[in-house]
Amino acid sequence: MSSDDAYDSSHITQWLLETDSLEDFLQTLADATLELSRALGTGLTLERDGRPLTVVSAGTVATKLDEKQYGQDDGPCLQSLRTGEELRVDDMLMETRWGDYPVYAAACGVRSSLSLPIAAHTHTAGALNLYAAPPDAFEHADLTALRALAAQATGAVALAQRITDTQEFADQLQQAMRHRSVIDQALGVVMGQRRCTAEDAFGVLRSASQHRNIKLRDLCTELITNLTGRPPTAPELRPRP
Repeated sequence: MSSDDAYDSSHITQWLLETDSLEDFLQTLADATLELSRALGTGLTLERDGRPLTVVSAGTVATKLDEKQYGQDDGPCLQSLRTGEELRVDDMLMETRWGDYPVYAAACGVRSSLSLPIAAHTHTAGALNLYAAPPDAFEHADLTALRALAAQATGAVALAQRITDTQEFADQLQQAMRHRSVIDQALGVVMGQRRCTAEDAFGVLRSASQHRNIKLRDLCTELITNLTGRPPTAPELRPRP
């Protein structure tokens, strides 16, 4: 399937029909971005009331790289989100911006990245972030399909804002973060049991969810519940004072 027709309007319509929440639709977009770009990881950040959140991700590196940027309130993801402009990093080892983030990214095995703005200049602006191992991974890439996916994420966020009130939208973001926390807990369990990397642990969980034909988050919930005797919990997001 070529990049020209892999994610045309018919595919987007099908995704809309097959998903039942904003989170599921955005997760489908993140998975498609990972497949299309062959990056190590992709993440979709949304900023709500000045607080950035990785709402969905695919692969194993996006969340920790996003969180590093959130912690220092600076980085290519946040710069793209706040300016509404695409931002490509060709080689982290050559970067002098964003404090110690580039060195951290390189230590995580990521030398290049691409951030595409979502819902630019709105009160729920965001960015679709792609992280790749080699330098210059996106220098000659055909960005047409990737930009189309970012545009679809923009449309989904705008639609969610129109058809739900503020509290319902915030609840969906909260639910997405709870699911992400459950997946991260399950990754830690598998890594401890198998003494493997996060990437290998993610592959084990993904393979098991596909084999059993259940959602990854449901599989992870089951794993944690069976291990601890009670369902997993996640910290509540509280509004800033």
